[in-house]
Amino acid sequence: MSIRMVSIGFGNMVSAGRIIAMVSPESAPVRRVVAEARDRGMLIDATHGRRTRAVIVADSGHLVLSAVNPETVVSRLDER
Repeated sequence: MSIRMVSIGFGNMVSAGRIIAMVSPESAPVRRVVAEARDRGMLIDATHGRRTRAVIVADSGHLVLSAVNPETVVSRLDER
């Protein structure tokens, strides 16, 4: 059994099977959820200091911030 990984930019990878959703960080409710995840220690910032373009929700409850557009991540998922 192999684990399929998807690149989320800057050499960072996420397990494709663990992704539940990818959302834009622009709305106030998403910003609130990100702040709550940061407070709980469930936030992974993979932006390398760049602007957050996608918030990836994992089945474990973790949120992953990515500097890559959600459309780009989805196209990378669809490559295989």
